[in-house]
Amino acid sequence: QRQLVESGGGVVQAGGSLTLSCAASERIYSIKNMIWNRQVPGKQREREFVASINSAGTIKYADSVTGRFTISSYNANNTVLLQMNDLKSDDTGVYFCNADLKKFGPQPPSPAWGQGIQVVVSS
Repeated sequence: QRQLVESGGGVVQAGGSLTLSCAASERIYSIKNMIWNRQVPGKQREREFVASINSAGTIKYADSVTGRFTISSYNANNTVLLQMNDLKSDDTGVYFCNADLKKFGPQPPSPAWGQGIQVVVSS
């Protein structure tokens, strides 16, 4: 179920920057264990890991984006951002976020994902 919405994608020249945002599509209590993956051209059946931040605040990056991308979360509005700097043509793809959502009420957190957003880096 598409309970997350990505925004901020678009077309940018190599060396430029974009900031992707991921937020819940409905009112929720919290969003945890957030992950950004991407699907690159020619590999429609694969999604490669980009970055993650878990509930303990531990952050991980793919080697290909380390030093250029920054993931951050804002508990106040249950949003996760992916700041992408020094973009390269290899960063072109559809970016997806997924996370565990905790709704108001007794039910435990459940996994959720967005439908993806396009990023095109022109050389």
